[in-house]
Amino acid sequence: METPPAGPDQYTMRDPSTMYADRVPDEQYLPGPGTDAEMAQNVPADHGEDSYRGSGRLRDRKALVTGGDSGIGAAVAIAFAREGADVVISYLPEEEEDAERILGLVRDAGRTGVGVAGDLSDPEFAKQLVDRAVAELGGLDILVNNAGKQQHVDDVTDISDEEFDQTFKTNVYATFWLTKAAVPHLPPGSTIINSTSIQAYAPSPHLVHYAATKATVNNLAKGLAAQLAPKGIRVNAVAPGPIWTPLQPAGGQPPEALPSAGEQTYLGRWGQPAELAPAYVFLASGESSYVVGETLHVDGGMPTP
Repeated sequence: METPPAGPDQYTMRDPSTMYADRVPDEQYLPGPGTDAEMAQNVPADHGEDSYRGSGRLRDRKALVTGGDSGIGAAVAIAFAREGADVVISYLPEEEEDAERILGLVRDAGRTGVGVAGDLSDPEFAKQLVDRAVAELGGLDILVNNAGKQQHVDDVTDISDEEFDQTFKTNVYATFWLTKAAVPHLPPGSTIINSTSIQAYAPSPHLVHYAATKATVNNLAKGLAAQLAPKGIRVNAVAPGPIWTPLQPAGGQPPEALPSAGEQTYLGRWGQPAELAPAYVFLASGESSYVVGETLHVDGGMPTP
């Protein structure tokens, strides 16, 4: 059974404008996809390791979370497990260290935790991932399409065809492949949650190709919500604002932008992955049974259309 956190948890009343004042990023760059292990040496992200308290809201549910090794996906995996769900996470092979740490926390909560390494831009891996999750968990009733690729490029003429294609395959095609493979296994009452972004609504000039994928992912959630609701499968999305994850220092933002990113939000700071997890728990649980086709914005206060 899960041991409740000794300190403040997500139910503790705190001033959101001063939270995480000790976790202001400096200029840094992580090669490759970036890992939480590397980022933790400087300014670590909070995934709720020491704060998320479960209350049985997802008891015995079976979840697949892509990109569950770090960032938002890791926070979701931890929260789901502490709420009583068994969890399969996917990750890139070079993210093994991060994945093992998160899986350890899932198992510490008394739940099954399984990691599957591979590249979601490969359609065969995406399809096999769903089959593996079903086999490991004895079924599937929550799919979180969260894994993403983000690289900043200032000028559209500098975006290579390969970069554009890889970003769409990772962010959009994988969401399609995974959803298509998962739906035949999802019983009524199941949920699909897509991770979109504030970029879908207010694209930054240096993230035009990434922003386009997130707008597509958001639209997919809306259309699929209408299509799958009669089957009793709810589809929704979460739109994060600037969240401190390895995606950001690994080329997601220019290094010089990291210290000030988040200042444009009403709270004036970066968000942390732990602050996203409750939104995913809500959309996965029966508490949101009448919430369909919704995009839940967790962005620190950023006006959207």
